[in-house]
Amino acid sequence: MKPQFELPSQGPVPFSVEVLHNPTQAQLRQLALEHTPFCRETAHGTVNKIARNKARMAKYTYVIDRQNDASRFSHKTIAPNDAQALIDLQAEYIRGKGKLISIEGYIGLGQRAVPCQWLYTLEAANIAGMQQVLSFPREAVETPEQLAQPFRPAMRLYYTPDCRPDVDGRQAIVVDLDGFTTYVMGPDYFGESKKGALRMLAALLYDRGGLLMHAGAKAVQTHNESLTMGVLGLSGTGKTTTTFSRQGQTTRPVQDDMIALWPGGEVSVTENGCFAKTFGLTAETEPVVYRGTCDPSAWIENVYVDEAGVPDFSKDILGPADVGRLRDVLIGTGAPEANVDRYIRGEVAVGDVLVDGITKDGWDFVVWTENGRSIIPMGAIDDAADLSTVPALRSLGILNRDEGSDAAMPGIVRFTSPEQAAGYLMLGETTKTSAAGKDRGKTRSPFTQPFFPYAHKRQAQRFSELAATFSTTGMWLMNTGFVGGSKVEVDKGEALKVKIRHSSAMLEALVGDDIRWTVDPDFGYEVVDIDAPENAELVATVSAEILQPRRWFTAHGRQDRYKAWVSKMHQERREFLERFDVDPDIVAAVTR
Repeated sequence: MKPQFELPSQGPVPFSVEVLHNPTQAQLRQLALEHTPFCRETAHGTVNKIARNKARMAKYTYVIDRQNDASRFSHKTIAPNDAQALIDLQAEYIRGKGKLISIEGYIGLGQRAVPCQWLYTLEAANIAGMQQVLSFPREAVETPEQLAQPFRPAMRLYYTPDCRPDVDGRQAIVVDLDGFTTYVMGPDYFGESKKGALRMLAALLYDRGGLLMHAGAKAVQTHNESLTMGVLGLSGTGKTTTTFSRQGQTTRPVQDDMIALWPGGEVSVTENGCFAKTFGLTAETEPVVYRGTCDPSAWIENVYVDEAGVPDFSKDILGPADVGRLRDVLIGTGAPEANVDRYIRGEVAVGDVLVDGITKDGWDFVVWTENGRSIIPMGAIDDAADLSTVPALRSLGILNRDEGSDAAMPGIVRFTSPEQAAGYLMLGETTKTSAAGKDRGKTRSPFTQPFFPYAHKRQAQRFSELAATFSTTGMWLMNTGFVGGSKVEVDKGEALKVKIRHSSAMLEALVGDDIRWTVDPDFGYEVVDIDAPENAELVATVSAEILQPRRWFTAHGRQDRYKAWVSKMHQERREFLERFDVDPDIVAAVTR
């Protein structure tokens, strides 16, 4: 199939080493169990890797800046000579190893598909296996004539976890956007492979008039039409949960993480599977993701596995016996040996090193990471949509997991203009937590996408331009967190939790066009009109105080806190948007 736009081209692999081209999944599993440290097969038949890294390392990611103008990029930059020194170090490491695994496939399907080659040393065999699951095989995109020819990638990524350069953090991700090549040295976390390619894709598609978005998507059949709903959200906001929840007559998952938008609401897909968080995963709350994660075709990462080989998705505190069993793994992935042994001997208790949910430095190992992940093939996802025929985008929203004593975001709001939608998507606002509890509080990340490589203001401008062509696309925001507090206050009856059933009911009413809206006087977006008879069924399921939180603050004598929150949001949002030099019309639409 001829691509819809011109693609760059990579030359031959520049190493005289043995290359294992597209091993099977069975072969990759065997390679991972033989060569990848701390990999183990579970009772479900999945392979679990305990990694040194528990998340992506944005602070060690550098874009090569050949024009000496760092303002062009959202990432840290690196001078060409410094980048080349690291690239040469990795090349020497690869030659010394003498063997590479090559995963050759496509990001996306159809005319928008982009061919990519991922190259891994053997200690990254598990990452190669995961990446193969998410990429589309050549057979899904190419003609028989093309399949008979050597693979011609447009982008390339090298991944060497045990090549650890003598730089800050002993790791570096060097991004060459001119050559569409990324060099990953040191990390052993799958996300650097996935996002490494998608970062380059974001630049490629932007240069060709599109916008890659950190958004799940699902195909929804209502009484009136078939549509695609996009769902943006930072980690922990419930993006995957929302993507796999059901609305309308039928709902079929399209993508859980990344989609590309084009003029007129055209959507193109990126991945052939799902990259899901597993902490707290249950068959009752997220049945589709749970079944997929437990399928033998899945891979998992940083998931706690008990002595019988059974994954425990809710494990948090490790007792001395747990740490004793996992001693070699914990030390091998960075836990201080002396601290581990003191804990095993009972010289230090959990209460000594875990205070208010936050672990002291050097003791993070006593709390299992909440960033466990699974890679699920699309074939193991119940009722997945046909990715070759994705309907036009008709609904696009962002999730804001609000939390804290001033949590006052309405359950759901509808934006009134492309500029207003662009502004709130640019804010990427939520409340964040980390596995060790050390990184909490309100956060903002442009378009929930910290890996977009160009200056972030370009996302807002491009989205505003695209949204102006979305003639019938509704754009919205949903609070997936709390009103007036957190879990502690909810347990005391002093705050409200936005539950999954509330989110489903709000989205059901939204896609069915069953909501009567009214303008919020403080922010100018639309909220549910509590008093409208048409909304009676929704209000019976989702309380008026979630739909219009000012009512909760008024009922609890906290009007002053609500007014202070309004003032604070206007100020902080304006400062955030202006920091990125966002178009004044977009700023005004948010901070009226």
